[in-house]
Amino acid sequence: MGRLIVIFLMLVPFIEIAGFIWVGGQIGILATLAAIVLTAVAGMLVIRWQGMGLILDSRAMMARGEVPAKAFAEAMMLALAGLFLVIPGFVTDAVGLLLLVPPVRGALYALLSRNMVVVSSYRPSQPGPGTKSIDLDPDSWR
Repeated sequence: MGRLIVIFLMLVPFIEIAGFIWVGGQIGILATLAAIVLTAVAGMLVIRWQGMGLILDSRAMMARGEVPAKAFAEAMMLALAGLFLVIPGFVTDAVGLLLLVPPVRGALYALLSRNMVVVSSYRPSQPGPGTKSIDLDPDSWR
């Protein structure tokens, strides 16, 4: 699996250059450059808008005592989308734009989280009602 990722990362620049050549031949160099700049700007604006919503949702979930695993995963996918949109190229822009679509992120989360286990280490600092406090100091046992 690691080798496939390395091979893919080595092929991305060649795929992007081929995309530039093909799109530039179809619509011209200035339109190609404008498209790259516009996708980067539009993508960053959408990420900013959706990212703020996810931050507010995460805060509300944590205030209710829930673990916002899905919200954190979506935030990471949005960050990855932003990275793909900033990288010049049409293939990475297409992947970045796909990651901006909430149903695509939901499907990707469902696919990746099938075998994921979220472990919480939350322990309240004060014992709640109906629980007993246990003194772990051996000197107080006498």
